[in-house]
Amino acid sequence: MINYLELAENEKDYIIALRRDFHKHPETAFKEYRTAERIEAELDKFAISHKRIGETGVIGVLKGGITSEKSVALRADIDALCIKEINEVGYASENEGIMHACGHDAHTAMLLGAAKILAENRETIEGEVRFIFQPAEEIGAGAKRLLEEKERTLGKASKVFGIHCAPDLLSGTVGIKKGINNASVDHFTIKINGNSSHVCAPEKGVDALYIASQVVVALQGIVTRLTSPVEPVVIGVGKLSAGTSYNIVAGEAVLEGTTRNISHENRKKVNELVEKTAISIAELYGGSAGIEWEDFASPLINPSEGCDEVKKMVDDVLGEGHVIADREVYMSGDDFCEYQKEIPGVYAYLGTGNPKKNNTQNAYHSNNFDIDEDALSIGAALYTAFTAL
Repeated sequence: MINYLELAENEKDYIIALRRDFHKHPETAFKEYRTAERIEAELDKFAISHKRIGETGVIGVLKGGITSEKSVALRADIDALCIKEINEVGYASENEGIMHACGHDAHTAMLLGAAKILAENRETIEGEVRFIFQPAEEIGAGAKRLLEEKERTLGKASKVFGIHCAPDLLSGTVGIKKGINNASVDHFTIKINGNSSHVCAPEKGVDALYIASQVVVALQGIVTRLTSPVEPVVIGVGKLSAGTSYNIVAGEAVLEGTTRNISHENRKKVNELVEKTAISIAELYGGSAGIEWEDFASPLINPSEGCDEVKKMVDDVLGEGHVIADREVYMSGDDFCEYQKEIPGVYAYLGTGNPKKNNTQNAYHSNNFDIDEDALSIGAALYTAFTAL
């Protein structure tokens, strides 16, 4: 039996160096030009053929030495966030205001580590392995873009595997949860039209800012009074813009926010209620409201049979006792779900938290997010082992 962990441990320094390079040079969604070039340069070293999809998506294809129709896909996301890093480490971001604060640098490095291992052992590989380096996960658009060219992205792959860092799990553990793992993500923009007037005569205008404020408060009533308390729902407004001066009734206001749901049924219901609430309140106070939606991600649901298969794989790689099967549903989204709509796929969460290492248990998207790099070889080993299933 192949010792995948030993093979990955032998590449640990290589994987860590890659991760730090990507961390120092983060790039945001659909602008991952340097990242894509570095990925391609590494694939060239391994004699793995590759192609671009869009400007920054990279698909590597490794033909194994054992002729077979078998084909599996491995996916890593590559984009960073608009966050100013405050970590004082030698690999801190050199791109002002941009940071890998969600572990995508680690995902990319681990998948390249797996690509190196598989290329060096290609004579033992059955069929084909496809390496998907996906842009723009943070805005829920990258997977959809790649799957517009499904044949070039997935080829004849019959299953797909992805890994995400998890600061809430201890390094050395792996979260594999059956069923719902991540919520759906929808982004809404509500534009409220009023009519400006002097603040001393509000009755002569329609206060869009006041209407917007009432909408923000009322939206929380959807969660507390119109949905079940045993099914998680999030409605959040993160941005409100209105008005031109302190003494003018605002003629226009714009809200931006998001809804998160764990079922397709509730997603439809909640989004319809958001729309109805905004329109009704605007009309009550003499204004009007229009809403635009963006579908960022569906609920991410791991198949039971696939999880059983991956759990056994983790047991084989790490030994029994390292799988966390009851990780709580995380109300963020991940567009790995788009691949699951096309072929069976399992998304695993790699523990990267270590109380003995600074900042490795900090939340996703924080400006001092970091990981326990000792976990990187585990992730590379799991990517590699999946190809043998």
